[in-house]
Amino acid sequence: MIKVGLLSDTHACWDDKYAEYFKDCDEIWHAGDIGSEALALRLEALKPLRAVYGNIDGQETRLRYPKIACFQVEGVKVLMTHIGGYPGRYNPEIRQKLYEIRPNLFVAGHSHILKVAFDRSLNCLHINPGAAGKSGFHQVRTLVRFVIDGKAIRDLEVIELGNRAL
Repeated sequence: MIKVGLLSDTHACWDDKYAEYFKDCDEIWHAGDIGSEALALRLEALKPLRAVYGNIDGQETRLRYPKIACFQVEGVKVLMTHIGGYPGRYNPEIRQKLYEIRPNLFVAGHSHILKVAFDRSLNCLHINPGAAGKSGFHQVRTLVRFVIDGKAIRDLEVIELGNRAL
């Protein structure tokens, strides 16, 4: 069993709440637009970090993290990228990879819109944790926690960090 803390679109914004909410997690996953190497290092100092780079990330981040990450955790095959879309409206660049790999869990960011949906055509759970940073049009900053236990993805929690403007 592994507990995952998931966030995206931090845009270089550190919040001490990340450490608070991820303290009991085994890993942190970041779905892109990290925003700075300093932020990535702070997250890595908390817990092991799996991340992908996003469209605003610079060369240093792009060299450190992949555009698309595919990995297995327990019995769950995971595909993570920044610009992925969502069931019924996948980004054309990732759609073929989704149907080739057929992950159990697809994680994407970019939209700044929190969304959890099940894609019956892929038999795959899709999670976009929304945006944890302060840059963008979203009103409330969010992150997600969940547990992977064997082949089960369970105990998903949405955490609101507060209003973007504050």
